[in-house]
Amino acid sequence: MARAWRGGVLGAVFCAACVSPAWATVNVEGVPFDDAARVAGRELLLNGTGLRSVFVIKGYVAGLYLPERAKNAAVILGMKGPKRLQIHPLRDVGADTFIHALNDGIHRNQTEIQVQKLADRLTLLQDAMRQIGSTKRGDTINFDYAPDAGTIISINGVTRTKAIPGEDFYQAVLSIFIGNSPVDRDLKNGLLGS
Repeated sequence: MARAWRGGVLGAVFCAACVSPAWATVNVEGVPFDDAARVAGRELLLNGTGLRSVFVIKGYVAGLYLPERAKNAAVILGMKGPKRLQIHPLRDVGADTFIHALNDGIHRNQTEIQVQKLADRLTLLQDAMRQIGSTKRGDTINFDYAPDAGTIISINGVTRTKAIPGEDFYQAVLSIFIGNSPVDRDLKNGLLGS
């Protein structure tokens, strides 16, 4: 009787593990991040998540999705294939504030020559962010990289920009968060899964 009962319990636990939902999530500051995402037809894994804060002000939470998990920023920046950086603002942010933060982060992580090579595409990004306007608490902002298209920005699942070409451009955007001079070291460590 006890053996049959144990077998039934173990079987139930095994079945529950087998049917765990594909939409399993990780929560950061009450914001859910799916364990996986699909970009450019490929399933990506959640590499890590983190919180961007300044003193006691919480700005946003972010998650990084990759073809395979990695804990080294240089490996991630050089990784081929699609990627996603997902940002959830924890407060309303105006377009100009967002643009300034992106520009500052890119300039801190790129050489002047690299910034010059990115200049036209940075202008495209700034124009796109102005068209998008303010982002609000609760929005989901995806910076996706699709190898055949480039960087695509969507807000709440709606593509809001034309693709900005070049893997180097996406690497520059990603370096804001995981580069040598990241916007927030704790956020970088979280995105690296540390």
